[in-house]
Amino acid sequence: MKFLDQAKIYIKAGDGGSGSASFRREKFVEFGGPDGGDGGNGGSIIFESDRNLNTLIDFRYSQHFKAEKGGNGSKKNKTGSGGKDLILKVPLGTQIYEEDNMSLIYDFTKNKEKFLVANGGKGGLGNVRFKSSTNRAPKKKTDGKEGEEFWVWLQLKVIADIGIIGMPNAGKSSLLAALTRAKPKIASYPFTTINPNLGVAYYNNKEITLADIPGLVEGAHKGIGLGDKFLRHIERCKVLLHLIDLTEDDLVNNYKKIKLELNAYDKKMSNKKEIVFFNKSDLLDKNEIEEKLKAFKKRINKKFEIISVFNNNDLQRIKKTLIKNA
Repeated sequence: MKFLDQAKIYIKAGDGGSGSASFRREKFVEFGGPDGGDGGNGGSIIFESDRNLNTLIDFRYSQHFKAEKGGNGSKKNKTGSGGKDLILKVPLGTQIYEEDNMSLIYDFTKNKEKFLVANGGKGGLGNVRFKSSTNRAPKKKTDGKEGEEFWVWLQLKVIADIGIIGMPNAGKSSLLAALTRAKPKIASYPFTTINPNLGVAYYNNKEITLADIPGLVEGAHKGIGLGDKFLRHIERCKVLLHLIDLTEDDLVNNYKKIKLELNAYDKKMSNKKEIVFFNKSDLLDKNEIEEKLKAFKKRINKKFEIISVFNNNDLQRIKKTLIKNA
């Protein structure tokens, strides 16, 4: 399924039905009074979050959404039927903005949350409502009110327990695939992943959600590379799993580049809990690994673990660490 994390849509709540102007007409009843019923209320537009969804792609192909109109009132004081509400399901982590794409309307942070964003119009009044001691046969009735209508922006920020970050080709997608049932695109060239991928890992009857965030590069917060559109998906991750390719020449610079990008985008993100894993240990011998990590520890005071995504024991150890820290 294609990934889309932003969409602009038009929503229109249902108009209220019109009231009825009718009079009682029965045999042997010479002066039947008014019996026009009220119009029904229009349906509203309601958004609901669904953790089983992970893209806004459906809103690319269908951008106009309208709820049902209310039914008109009728004789015998019958109220028109109420318009059916239109429920639009969105991924957990979706935010609704006004048309300016800056003013936040609502933020979905829990599964199955519902938010009424556009109210249906109220039904009009039937002529029975206007009967009085001085007006026994009113012909007045009112039309229903129009339902609310406007454009809104939907923005998706992935919500996950663990966000996997790192430079392009560090092995993030391979790690996600090894830990979960996710099937991200994997290849040995940078920027294989161009959209966040989600997966669920299980360990000792516990589960955690992981998000593979596309590779960041120097200047990503300015839109360089795949741009800062991916940085916002890190905001909601509870813990960051920083994956570093052991075969790279300068591990310190590799680590610092990512940290600088996070800090430049939002200083709060650089303070998130971080777990560092050095990947691709299967491609180097023991002496090479020790030499590289010795140089890293001299300049970076950070705990880390050495792994290979192809080693099952390492994968179990990773799951245990993530469950403990999530």
